[in-house]
Amino acid sequence: MSSAFESIQQGLMEAIEFAEGNTKAATVHQFEPVDVKNIRHKIDMTQAEFASTFGISLGTLRHWERGDRTPMGPALVLLNVLAKDPQAVIRALS
Repeated sequence: MSSAFESIQQGLMEAIEFAEGNTKAATVHQFEPVDVKNIRHKIDMTQAEFASTFGISLGTLRHWERGDRTPMGPALVLLNVLAKDPQAVIRALS
């Protein structure tokens, strides 16, 4: 078998074990929920500025701020970093 196939197969087996509750070998990252509106206000940006600066659709940002939707995945990671050190993200993007 090719190494790519073996890697995919191993990942699938690990995912199945995790889904079945065997999490001892898994690294699980838990991120705190974020108050998107509060983060935006701390940075002193309008919705349009925030969305444009950080590559978020304006509609999505509005949904997050209203609580209609919850940020997930990479967006949640970005928002957690922004909550802790917004200037680091702004410097990285400039």
